[in-house]
Amino acid sequence: MNVRLQPAKSAPRRREIPDSLAALPALERRRLQSYLALMCGDIAMLFAAFTFAGWLYLGLAGAETGAELAQLLLPVFLTIALYNGAYSLRALQDATYGGGRCVVALLISSAGVVFIAFYTKSSQEFSRVVYSFGALAAALFLPWCREQMRAFVAWRCGRCVVNELVIDDGGPDLNLPGARHIAAARCGLVPELGDPIALDRIGSILRNVDRAVISCPPERRPAWAMILKGANIEGEVIDDSIVALGAKGARQAGGRGLLLVSLGPLGLRARAVKRIFDVLVAGTALVLLAPLLAVVAVAVVLEDGGPALFVQRRMGRGNTFFSMYKFRSMSVARLDHDGNRSTTRNDSRVTRVGRLIRKTSIDELPQLLNVLLGDMSIVGPRPHAIGSQAGDKLFWEVDQRYWLRHALKPGLTGLAQVRGFRGATEHESDLASRLNADLEYLNGWSLWRDCSIVLATVRVLVHDQAY
Repeated sequence: MNVRLQPAKSAPRRREIPDSLAALPALERRRLQSYLALMCGDIAMLFAAFTFAGWLYLGLAGAETGAELAQLLLPVFLTIALYNGAYSLRALQDATYGGGRCVVALLISSAGVVFIAFYTKSSQEFSRVVYSFGALAAALFLPWCREQMRAFVAWRCGRCVVNELVIDDGGPDLNLPGARHIAAARCGLVPELGDPIALDRIGSILRNVDRAVISCPPERRPAWAMILKGANIEGEVIDDSIVALGAKGARQAGGRGLLLVSLGPLGLRARAVKRIFDVLVAGTALVLLAPLLAVVAVAVVLEDGGPALFVQRRMGRGNTFFSMYKFRSMSVARLDHDGNRSTTRNDSRVTRVGRLIRKTSIDELPQLLNVLLGDMSIVGPRPHAIGSQAGDKLFWEVDQRYWLRHALKPGLTGLAQVRGFRGATEHESDLASRLNADLEYLNGWSLWRDCSIVLATVRVLVHDQAY
């Protein structure tokens, strides 16, 4: 049964989440710190091994020669190590595996440097003995260092380097060592795709979770799968049939078959690049546009004496709510905080200043603050008001794939906007066009695409559908 949200005064209150359930620490940054620590340790061991070998063979002069050879080998070693799993999740979990990957990277990079030196006829410029002994010493030092770093990884990440959560929603029992187990009924978790309040509660539980496993009856698996896809995490639902079928994209754990149903759309490096891009663009734009923002804010206040900013609750990444900022374009007495009524041409609620800033998209500029706060991105699916409708249906009633668009942070602009899919959604087809564009963006992110969308946005800042 679909649930329509009522206006704010009668909207159901969100149930508070117990601290014991919301206490999972965010491990992504700690894992990144651990990767950097492992890298620094490997670099130190590489220099220590070659310097030690040179000192043993030639004394102080040899130590300097060894350091130069380590400096020559280092960039090749790090390049190979980054791609062969030496700095992977498994390397954090298993020091022996990480040490083995380092030795493999060392052997390949050492052979590569010798090959390059031979063909460039520069091999006579360094000591073969120091190079050979240095490589041998490094093959011993690197695994030893990885073993010592286990304590650092445990200090930063704890006993487990991933946050794994098992949600029991009436399915078969599953025991995963190291995972946190919660009962959906006890925590009030209901996979209701027609209820944003319920989705916000689930999203809050899943915050900081790296992998979620759902144990539920077959009829509830599609709803959970849809929610996990939009939660920006790796998600699995129990399906014992895959044990017999040997299905792809599945695994067995705790004697149960787990069906892989979702993966976060962006990896760690992609998210870091996107975030750096967001901060640079938003920060630069706020500095350059500060005079314009000040003039618009004063104009909005002077027209009817109300606040310059309009704050509205929108659905963001992971199907959780956030407060989105805009310049107020409607009279104070006629604001629509839930977005139950779409703005129409010649809408009497819109002020004179509001009509101008909506026409030029200036009303959206305060969302640059949301970008700096981390609630939004420069490019991504546009966040919609909770009560938004296409025709006479709420957006998620038209197409339940709507929730998938929340796997990424909402954007100041997006692929749908530069293709002209914006403005009022008077028909269901209006939503379908922009939803397909959002899902296309979700499945093909790249930094260059973000840059091209930002440039293309300049051409559509003023448009006929803004009213």
